[in-house]
Amino acid sequence: MSQRFNSLSNHTKGLVLISLAALMWSTGGLFIKILEFDAYQISFFRSVIAGLTIFFIVKFKKENVNFKFDLISNLCAISYSGILILFVIATKLTTAANAIFLQFTAPIYLLFLEPVFLKTKFKLSNLITIVFCFIGMMLFFFGKLEMGDITGNILAICSGICFALFSLFLKWKKMKSNNQSDLGSVIIGNFLVGLIMFPFIFNNLYFDLSQFSALLYLGIFQIGVSYMIFNAGLKYVSATESMIIAMLEAVFNPIWVFIGVGERPSDYAILGGVIIFVTIFIHNIISVRKNKFRIAD
Repeated sequence: MSQRFNSLSNHTKGLVLISLAALMWSTGGLFIKILEFDAYQISFFRSVIAGLTIFFIVKFKKENVNFKFDLISNLCAISYSGILILFVIATKLTTAANAIFLQFTAPIYLLFLEPVFLKTKFKLSNLITIVFCFIGMMLFFFGKLEMGDITGNILAICSGICFALFSLFLKWKKMKSNNQSDLGSVIIGNFLVGLIMFPFIFNNLYFDLSQFSALLYLGIFQIGVSYMIFNAGLKYVSATESMIIAMLEAVFNPIWVFIGVGERPSDYAILGGVIIFVTIFIHNIISVRKNKFRIAD
């Protein structure tokens, strides 16, 4: 499997890695809903475990971790911590559908921010893909996208802005450091979440075995390993494209909910999921072919 993966083009590797990260992220909503913890407790334990996971994996692989505190590194860590905190709180306050839908407004911001900050070419194909993805997502939550809690909806939108900014800053940092691994900002971002959340939970640090198992999964796999995979994939694709691929999270999220609690998506949701999946699949195929043509030229 490793040999076959290494034989892929760099761009295709990026598509595969970010798709895998999106699949792992998609399991978060289910655990956040079923855990009998408040948003502050989940954010604290999940992020501290994730930070330790990434740190020890990097040390085990004998790689250097660069803990830099320059402007871009700090912006990466702050925007990353914003994603984690805001999404968990939003998911607790409003519906999971509202939270994930509003978080994935991120590609819209990147579509215009990336050409300005990173001097990349504005691609009409990205705009078309985003339009079709959002049509699919509107169908996905048709009849379920309620006003919900206003605060939760606003925080979900802010989480999407943080997601866009994190991808933008991380890509910017990679361009300045010649695509060197920069997990230091992710580790700092996770511990920053723990630091921010600790005052809210220091009187309530108790949990049972089942809760601990769920928190371990969230910290190690759903956040820790997944962001390492995302970080590795981002050096091969643009920030905007990474957000488009990450929309797969919105497709798989209700599948895990159905498996976990038996909640069946509506027919509109199934149709919307198909539209998103097919749109991203076509976008990826076209991108791979264009990349091959560029290599041939």
